[in-house]
Amino acid sequence: MKSDEKISITIITLNEETNIRDCLESVRWADEVIVSDSGSTDRTAEICRGFGVRFFTDEWLGFGRQKNLCQDRAKNGWVLNIDADERVTPELKDEILSAVKDGGRPGYYMPRKNYFGDIWIRHCGWYPDYNLRLYRKEAGRFTEASVHERVALKGEAGYFKAPLLHRTYRDVADYLSRMQRYSALAAGDMFKAGRKASFLDLFLRPQFTFFKMFILKGGFLDGKAGLTLSALYACYTVAKYAKLWEMNREGHNR
Repeated sequence: MKSDEKISITIITLNEETNIRDCLESVRWADEVIVSDSGSTDRTAEICRGFGVRFFTDEWLGFGRQKNLCQDRAKNGWVLNIDADERVTPELKDEILSAVKDGGRPGYYMPRKNYFGDIWIRHCGWYPDYNLRLYRKEAGRFTEASVHERVALKGEAGYFKAPLLHRTYRDVADYLSRMQRYSALAAGDMFKAGRKASFLDLFLRPQFTFFKMFILKGGFLDGKAGLTLSALYACYTVAKYAKLWEMNREGHNR
């Protein structure tokens, strides 16, 4: 098989021993797997090396830059980026291999089935949650945002039908733990872009976030899980703009 028909899997990790084994099992078929780890203190490195991946320990650069670092190391013509808490289903694997063989598009979006604990969230804006993850190496590159990075693609992408499974949050505690980090990163990006946090941002945006997820996006159809997620995302919105407000004040004082 020519290198332009081969696939390099790229994954970034930090203390992912509970997730990484199932992730790597789901991509055993790939031609190459590259992992960039940012100083794990658990068994992440041991598990990865047991799968024979190309394992690197790197300084943390931010989500977008870290994923681009993995891409730069890829030897093959196609890149499939996945997270440690994601799994490629057999049906998705078949679509991926067919698309690469056909080579008709420079990249492909795939739907994600997002789970909260063991519950598949069908609403709240969580499904189909299309993400562009498979792309020709020379045609795509991640934006270098600290969080909410995405692939900027040259050309028109195609769409897959089979889903990528995403074990998004184990429980409420897992969400709250990650909320601390992600809200700080998002606030930092807004601050760098010159954004200001207004009273309306702090007061209305969290309420609209809840209304959009629970009512407009049908979160109520997911029952207690939908209610919990909608409330948690409202909390995230408060945290993000409150941290931006603090950054605005500190920057002004300096």
